[in-house]
Amino acid sequence: MVDVKLLGLWYSPASHKVEWALKLKGVKYEFIGENLQNKSPLLLEFNPVHKKIPVLIHNGKPICESSVIVEYIDETFEGPSILPKDPYDRALARFWDKFLDDKMGAVVNTFLHKGVEQEKGKEEVCEMLKILDNELKDKKFFVGDKFGYADIAANFVGYWLGVFQEASGVELVTSENFPNFCAWRDGYVNCSQVKEYMPLRNDLLAFIQAHASKT
Repeated sequence: MVDVKLLGLWYSPASHKVEWALKLKGVKYEFIGENLQNKSPLLLEFNPVHKKIPVLIHNGKPICESSVIVEYIDETFEGPSILPKDPYDRALARFWDKFLDDKMGAVVNTFLHKGVEQEKGKEEVCEMLKILDNELKDKKFFVGDKFGYADIAANFVGYWLGVFQEASGVELVTSENFPNFCAWRDGYVNCSQVKEYMPLRNDLLAFIQAHASKT
């Protein structure tokens, strides 16, 4: 009997952060797709505060917020460590997770909205890319020498950002402007784990294009 359930959305990077962690740990789980326009009683029961996905339900107990869930998975289940062992590296990984999570709204505004929201989003995204371009020079991973917590958190900029850019026609990320970030991104999307765990690019592209046409 499955005692791990995940309430999420197939196209959500936050949901995929959690799925990625579960798969790295080899945890069997049941994925329950949500509808944000008609939220299920299960979601409202287990996340009454924010009423958002993802929600992990383990032995009947809910854990909310993707970053919190990933840390819970790392501490609860056997398997490869997701967070670094070294306290300083752990702190760095959490820093980059928070930094990237805080920029998600700006990315959405840049590629899915128009007018003032889009222009403000562009400014914030370009500033984010400058920071990442500097940070990722000659680096394959955010922290240390192996794939981990911060790299899972980077799925939004490493994978989703390129799809958003293609779907919207708004081109901000180029190898001329951000060569280090682009070199890191190219390695990221070609990583075997990314290819195995991320949604199919064409499916994601079609979904975002359809959504963008309604905004």
